[in-house]
This record gives sequence, C-alpha cells and structure tokens, in this order.
Amino acid sequence: MPAAVEIEGLAKKFRIQAGKDKTLKGSFLARRNPVEEYWALRDVSFEIEEGSTFGIIGENGCGKSTLLKCLARILTPDAGRVRVNGSFSAMLELGAGFHADLSGRENVYLNGSILGLSRHDIDHRFDEIVEFSGLSQFIDQPVRNYSSGMYVRLGFAIAMNIGPDVLFVDEVLAVGDENFQRKCFEKFADYRAAGRTVVIVSHGLGSLRTMCDTVAWIEDGKVRRIGNPAGIIDEYTGASQPDMIGTLDAHRWGSGEIQVTRGELVDRDGRTVSECHTGDDVALRIHFRAKEPVEEPSLCLTVQRMDGAIVTGPGSRDVELHTGTVEGEGWFELGLADLALLPGQYEVVSSMRDHHMLHIYDHLHPALRFSVAAGNRGERSGVVSLRPEWSLHRA
Repeated sequence: MPAAVEIEGLAKKFRIQAGKDKTLKGSFLARRNPVEEYWALRDVSFEIEEGSTFGIIGENGCGKSTLLKCLARILTPDAGRVRVNGSFSAMLELGAGFHADLSGRENVYLNGSILGLSRHDIDHRFDEIVEFSGLSQFIDQPVRNYSSGMYVRLGFAIAMNIGPDVLFVDEVLAVGDENFQRKCFEKFADYRAAGRTVVIVSHGLGSLRTMCDTVAWIEDGKVRRIGNPAGIIDEYTGASQPDMIGTLDAHRWGSGEIQVTRGELVDRDGRTVSECHTGDDVALRIHFRAKEPVEEPSLCLTVQRMDGAIVTGPGSRDVELHTGTVEGEGWFELGLADLALLPGQYEVVSSMRDHHMLHIYDHLHPALRFSVAAGNRGERSGVVSLRPEWSLHRA
C-alpha cells in the first residue's frame, strides 16, 4: 500500500524566554533574559498508509498536536521533511480561519477558498455542508454569535465535505453533541470506504481503539511505539495506570448527609484489585459514611470508558433494593459475574440520592477507576462481549 504521508527525521523547537514579564519595564529588560530552546519533536519518522485511519496518542505536552501542525504545514519543521501525497484539509483549532463579523454562509465560502475550492465547487457542496453542520437556522447569522459547539460543527463540516485525500483532525470531536459525533464517525467510515486517509489526535482512547487501523504513541517528542490500536492503547494506559489509580482528580457535590468515601473493585476472593480480565467474577464496592440517619438512600452508578462513553448505569432502586434507615459506615456491593467488559480503561461515577431520586446527597466523579485486560473471550474491539455462539449453516 503506498504512503499517503511520509515523515522523516522530523524535529521542531520553540524558543522560550525565561522570566518573561508583560509589564512595560519588563519589555525594556526582556533582552537581558536568557532564551531557552524547547524541542517539542525530535527525530520523528514513520509513514501513514493511503486509505488508513491513523491515531496519535500521548500525554498533554508530548508533541502530538505540534506533529499534526507540521503535517498540515501550519508549522515549519526545524529539521527533517514531511510529504503529503495528494490534497489535504485540516481541522486543528476551534473556528480557525473564521472571520467573526461574517455570517456562517460567508465563512463557508471564505474557508472553502482558503482550502483551494472555486466558487463553483463551494456552490455545489454548500447544501451538504450546511446539512452536515445542522446549522441551517443560523447560517446567515454572524459567527461571533455562535457557541463553541456551533463553531466546531461548521468548521468540521467544511473540512470534511471538500473531499480531501488526507484529513488531519485534532481533538475537535469532544465539542460536538452525540448526534454530531455520530455523523462524524459515519463520515470517517465513508472516507475509509473511499480510500481516503484520516490522521486524528485524540484523548478519546475508546474511539481510537475502534476507528483506527494504526496508532502512534508519542512521548516526550519522540515516537515510543507504532502498531495495532488495541495493543498500543493497552500499553499506554497501563503505563499511566498506577498514578491514575493512586490519585483521583475527583469532583463532588451534594447536600452531604451521606457521602461516598471510596470505591473499590474486588475479585471473587474479596481482594481489592485495580485490574481484572474479561470473564472474571468481580464486584464493585462503594463505601459510604452517613453523618446522620438517612431514610432509604439509593445509589446510582455510571460505568463509563475514560473518553466518557457510558457503558451502563445500574442503580439500587432499579432492583427495588430496600435500604431502610442508614447511619454510620457501610458499603453497597454490585456483583458482576462473568464480566462482559472488553479490554480498556473504565471509571465509575457514583450518585447517592433519596428513594424518590429527586435529592442528591452526594455525587462523586469518579469514585473508582480500573482497567480490564483480555480474558477468555475472542472479541477484541468494542466495549462489551455479547457472549456469541457461532455456527455455520449451509443451504
């Protein structure tokens, strides 16, 4: 398969002035401050096959967005070379290239011309662009009045509907709503079927696992690994898992009469674990402390992937679990026999409510994070195993 994108020895540095002061005095003294060189990329080399969907992952600040901007010729490398074979379009920053005082309609034509389309070409694609964006009601309004979601929907609709050979995308899908994201994924599938190439940077590991043919893991400006999405993503999340489990950046709210103190995943022997396997018998324990007697509290859980995609939302009230008057400490336990979750990283959000589900005592996000490794199932892509039973029948 020929290469759509070729990268050889790519390096990019930025000059950072130490102790930069924005005051008038600071501007006069600026030349006295030393200038430091920061290498965002170092000796990056790989090829992206034509017609493939290629994902780029890594921690914030690792250089993945800088890499994408070099590929899209927004930044000029300090060393090495980049070659894109065919036409390309980029959706890298929210509303990049939009003029705030122009209407959505005028910005479609402006962006289209920047991307190399004639007015006739834009006329031909205009209705499809507007339909894809879902903004027909607002297309003649100035884009300065658009929300961030409307900005990205219009920009993405333009980028995707001009029909480039290669499309570069940087973490813009997180802004769109569920319906818009669905249309984007369908468009990606159409691109793939048409033999076009998509290069996407994202923290949405679950989406990349299913969308991509290949994933590159960038670390400290260098390529650490390139290969099969499932293997690379599992290795990447496994490397960061100890810190993630040890210190949860949790957010909570509620009236506080009863609060979740911690969550844990336990194996069939009752031992606390941070990782299990598809098909294991495990349980989720959500520990609580009631500061005063609470009548019939209910616990709602949301199990979701790390990209926010909800897998399931069990609740104690769904099964009519009567809790009576609760005070002091205790825990709710949710048994999960023959775990159906496929390999990946997951988190549990807890919400302690009254029996009528109208009052929130405590909402904690997340209460627990854990990983699932491959087990005794054949499936490797997706979120859950359907426990399939295959057979072949001849007519």
